[in-house]
Amino acid sequence: MTQTPVRIREIPYNYTSFSDREIVIRYLGVDMWEVLNELRGTRKTGRSARMLFEVLGDMWVIDRNPYIQDDLLDNKKRWGSLVHALHHRLDQIVTRAENNAQVIALVARARDKVSDFESWFPQAQELRRRVRRRLRQVTRADNIDFGGLARVSHATDATDWRVEMPFVVVSPDTEDEVCAVVAACIELDLTIIPRGGGTGYTGSAVPLSGNSAVINTEKLESLGQVELARIEGVDREIATVRTGAGVVTRRVAEKAEAAGYVFAVDPTSQDASTIGGNVSMNAGGKKAVLWGTTLDNLVSWRMVTPQAQWLEVERLNHNLGKIHDQATVTFRITRYDCDGHTPIGEPELMQMPGNSLRKQGLGKDVTDKFLGGLPGIQKEGCDGLITSAVFVLHRMPEFTRTLCLEFFGSDLHRTVPAIVETKEYLDTRDDVLLSGLEHLDERYIKAVSYSTKAPRRELPKMLLLIDVSGDNEDAVADACSVVVRMANARGAEGFIAVSPEARRSFWLDRARTAAIAAHTNAFKINEDIVIPLERLAEYAEGIERINIEYSTRNKLTIIDAVLDYLDGELPELHAGTEFEDSAEKRAIDFAKIEAARRHLRDVSQRWQTLLENLDEPATMQATLLPDSLREGVQPGDTLLALLLRRELRISYRREVEQPLKEIFAGREWDGVMAQHDAIHQRIRSGRLFVATHMHAGDGNVHTNIPVNSNDYQMLHEAEQIVDRVMALATTLGGVISGEHGIGITKIQYLDAAVIDA
Repeated sequence: MTQTPVRIREIPYNYTSFSDREIVIRYLGVDMWEVLNELRGTRKTGRSARMLFEVLGDMWVIDRNPYIQDDLLDNKKRWGSLVHALHHRLDQIVTRAENNAQVIALVARARDKVSDFESWFPQAQELRRRVRRRLRQVTRADNIDFGGLARVSHATDATDWRVEMPFVVVSPDTEDEVCAVVAACIELDLTIIPRGGGTGYTGSAVPLSGNSAVINTEKLESLGQVELARIEGVDREIATVRTGAGVVTRRVAEKAEAAGYVFAVDPTSQDASTIGGNVSMNAGGKKAVLWGTTLDNLVSWRMVTPQAQWLEVERLNHNLGKIHDQATVTFRITRYDCDGHTPIGEPELMQMPGNSLRKQGLGKDVTDKFLGGLPGIQKEGCDGLITSAVFVLHRMPEFTRTLCLEFFGSDLHRTVPAIVETKEYLDTRDDVLLSGLEHLDERYIKAVSYSTKAPRRELPKMLLLIDVSGDNEDAVADACSVVVRMANARGAEGFIAVSPEARRSFWLDRARTAAIAAHTNAFKINEDIVIPLERLAEYAEGIERINIEYSTRNKLTIIDAVLDYLDGELPELHAGTEFEDSAEKRAIDFAKIEAARRHLRDVSQRWQTLLENLDEPATMQATLLPDSLREGVQPGDTLLALLLRRELRISYRREVEQPLKEIFAGREWDGVMAQHDAIHQRIRSGRLFVATHMHAGDGNVHTNIPVNSNDYQMLHEAEQIVDRVMALATTLGGVISGEHGIGITKIQYLDAAVIDA
């Protein structure tokens, strides 16, 4: 039966994702949380516990709300009244403590925290004065923002993680100002957080200290013209563009396109992400299959170091392609004083084998944060603040066609290998190029409201979108035809778009992938990992196993809740105006309810047994299989294999909802079934699942878990799923990040990943 849910938020004003436990530990420590639980367990608290929670709640809401902080900093009298009230509540707890040593210790710890809280007011006022006075020496006054809106806006990124509010947000007007701003923040002993568009998915721009300055680079938006230039070590002129760190990625792509070239960096966030973030995270995207990630396409970049010095990095002997294909990679590093002109020492040459920059066999990999000591790239702002960069631009072949391959089969070992098969075929041809290869799984196909191109009623289980390019139109057409025939052999339908309009239409669905989180108010955990192409089917099976497990557990929870409801008084049965009580009616009702209970218990037991025996041979669990399936079990089949192929299904609608409707047929049972539907809807909305889409050409898998951010239990279980996803990736020889970086969300997995690598 279901357990009574544990209340996780009794602290007033706690509208955050932090539980009471986390807040108490944050303020008072783990030992005091244990003391508090012990006191409550012996019923020695009650009113006192509520007063303590009120104290913590008052401090918490102010700590988390810069708008209230601003109001209090403008009203010293109000601040004094608040602090007095906090101490008064603690005095009342002591009065009621009856000299209980544990209560006295708990209050003493809380009083220390209140004293720290009290001292914040004058300290914050003084630090604001110092920061404003110092920063006004190096940037305009309106670039220095202590306001609530600026601080809240810069407290998180796309992760929605909020650890601390920054103390100040600084937005330099020009690249030349940045070094002086950094020097001033160092002098003020502020932790520095570089930030661009704030689109990161790993928390790299999330402040971990309240004494932090976020340096926003969005004003560094100088964007040069596309120029043909000579770069050292390349024997011909190449197209390049210089861009400030604050330029939105899409603007660079449009500038290149207007000049007849292609900008290779195109993360999904390109309408909001900025160049500084692209460099510091080593962003990739759809075009990475052809030209690599940011690292592969950089000619040079400028940055400010934590020593408040300028550093310029130039790549020599550029191979104009993927960096790991070059035998030896060479960079020149030049340092300058904060004035940007005075050299510091002699330029330094850095050389390393190209294949050392990525794990062998992977097209993307930002797990190696060191990169042989190369500054700036995929360091996420930890070793400096990117201010500008120069990129190589590319020219697309004259002809491109887009393929849409719809796979309807449920056998992942038959469908997923089409990714490798397609890439290997196109790579063997020297007259065409694979310029894009993207994947959507079944859940994404549903989320984007995909319209099937094949004349079928059902949706495909997997979708591949492929760009094939070349300077010979006949060769491109021939290659596309061969790829479609190969897909047909795997049970797929294939379609080819030639016109620009049709090609754009084919790619529209890929641009709608954010729809996966529509039912959780657009919140999702978005993890990207990289898997060797030949092991993608194993990864897909591992993800589907997780989905099967969590879907089944969710259904079991619904059954438990329905059983709890049926064990109650069922007032809905007595609500109608036509209701007349009688012994006969009670007996009939009881028989129906008991039949429903027996059925639900039987189904629950069968599903629970399935869940506990997924890896067992199906022939050993024949009683769990329908008669129609027993004869078709293949040698070596496990229960999981049958579930993965959809030959065995766990269907709530067929095995629970429909039988209940049959048992409780009739107008007088409408209220009961309405309660069942409400229970089903409420619990199903908390069901966790994993959806994947891939930059399939290089094995970069975006693994998404839609989550209700206000559901503590759901968030906790989602974190457990992430643990399994990371373990699965490393077990298959992959890495834990392909373009999103590490940040604060993945740092716990980094040591294991580095050791495995």
